[in-house]
Amino acid sequence: MPKGDKTEKIMFNGTGRRKKSIARVRILAGNGNITVNQKSIDEYFGTDILKVIVKQPLVATNTLDKYDVICTVTGGGFTGQAGAIRHGIARALLEANTEYRPVLKQNGFLTRDSRMKERKKYGLKKARKAPQFSKR
Repeated sequence: MPKGDKTEKIMFNGTGRRKKSIARVRILAGNGNITVNQKSIDEYFGTDILKVIVKQPLVATNTLDKYDVICTVTGGGFTGQAGAIRHGIARALLEANTEYRPVLKQNGFLTRDSRMKERKKYGLKKARKAPQFSKR
């Protein structure tokens, strides 16, 4: 971009986390395109439920067609990644406009879901699953 060009778009950043997934989200003025790891949301997430989860903060604030969303997400599975992106979008929207806070807070999009996988304990097969008990 030339030095004198003032058409640089304003970006708002948000980081979202859920389980082992971490999403770096950038929103900028646009027409509602959502890109996840250089793929469209339809290519990246196969299920419609995950697409709905990602779009929830935008739908709640009526900004679905106002912002373009660019996400980079790593770790975890698809459900955790969708939750992380939702958290990141909510944080980025809050940075863009603080008037969205009551709506986002009421729907629980700003709260980090702290549930994590429980660690495996020794003597057990998984976190809580014990070997089969036999009296003899």
